[in-house]
Amino acid sequence: MNRRSFFQATTSTLAAQLAFAATKGKTSEELATDEDFWMAIRNEFTTDRTVINMNNGYASPAPRTVQEAMKRYLDFTNMGPYHTMVMQLDPKIERARRMIAEAAGCDPEEIAITRNSSEALEIAQLGVTLKPGDEVLTTNQDYPRMLTTFRQRVRRDGIKLKEISFPVPVVSMDDLYTRFEKAITPETKLILLCHITNRTGQIFPVRRICDMAHERGIPVIVDGAHAFNQFPYKISDLNCDYYGVSLHKWTFAPIGTGFLYVRKSRIKETWAMMASAERQDDNIRKFEEVGTHPAANFDAICEALTFNQNIGIERKAARLRYLKDRWANQLAKNPRCRILHNPDPSMSCGIGMLGLKDADAHKLVAALQAKHAIYSVAVAHAEYTGIRITPSVYTTVAEVDTFAAAVEQELKLL
Repeated sequence: MNRRSFFQATTSTLAAQLAFAATKGKTSEELATDEDFWMAIRNEFTTDRTVINMNNGYASPAPRTVQEAMKRYLDFTNMGPYHTMVMQLDPKIERARRMIAEAAGCDPEEIAITRNSSEALEIAQLGVTLKPGDEVLTTNQDYPRMLTTFRQRVRRDGIKLKEISFPVPVVSMDDLYTRFEKAITPETKLILLCHITNRTGQIFPVRRICDMAHERGIPVIVDGAHAFNQFPYKISDLNCDYYGVSLHKWTFAPIGTGFLYVRKSRIKETWAMMASAERQDDNIRKFEEVGTHPAANFDAICEALTFNQNIGIERKAARLRYLKDRWANQLAKNPRCRILHNPDPSMSCGIGMLGLKDADAHKLVAALQAKHAIYSVAVAHAEYTGIRITPSVYTTVAEVDTFAAAVEQELKLL
């Protein structure tokens, strides 16, 4: 490390320490508006300051500590790689497994480390035994890749896929629960639902749905790609059978990291997506048999989890809700805007969606990028179209206000 990088790292760490020291006695809600605290967090990210990123829901940048850890592991890997990566770094992945399990509130032997939530969920979706005529119940707002996976099973295995609809914004948690309950038939053999949707950021009553499904002998796969480390919960409290996560979203781990939770009693009966030996039938690691792959990404998960622990999940959730509410409350006053997420704290967190009444969402996104260097994403669905807005812990209030003002400005031209 040269003198300049040492000074920057030391200054950043000192600023963070001072900011954390000043939080003593403050509630999460009070801290959500403490810009000094969050500025120290922002300085831990090496993001491009010339743009405003409102699309952190796609993939988040990793903080400096995670980047540095991954670089160290990559450098060490290339000193071998057999005696470095295989003999020394691969075994360290077990520490990442234990830390994930601790954060999720479950047994490490129920955690398979994957490259993303799509891989994790497809392991479950393709691994559950279904016969022709068996019905899978999900919603038409689940992640497109997961719907595609089941549609392939429809073509290949002759199963049925039932997609239920729900309003945007959602009326209530009771309404979501009732829609699932009423859609179940004697042919329903599996349920897939989002913990929080990737579009409007709607949180689902997962525990209630899982309990209801289990009373009928139906296993449940939960898509937790956006939930883990966005708001407080434990997977062990959800009573689900499978749970897939992308760690490069709200956990800030390296891109290409995720995990799959499989209830221990379900491991043996669930087929691995890549072939595994019979002796591995009861071993969660059978789901990790993907051939040679880097250890650096997975080892650096430990740094990401530590970074989140240092912030605190209640503080993080409160900040994300504060930022979402700030832009939404401003734009809700514009008659051409429609807020498509439910603002109830039990129904949403950091993800929000902006609908437009008489303007093209894709054109607005393009204008925000071209003229204001603001990145967001337009999401089209058969029942609605909107712009998904996902700030992060490094996002400033000034950036949120700039985004809202730019939307107002551009709407006058559309």
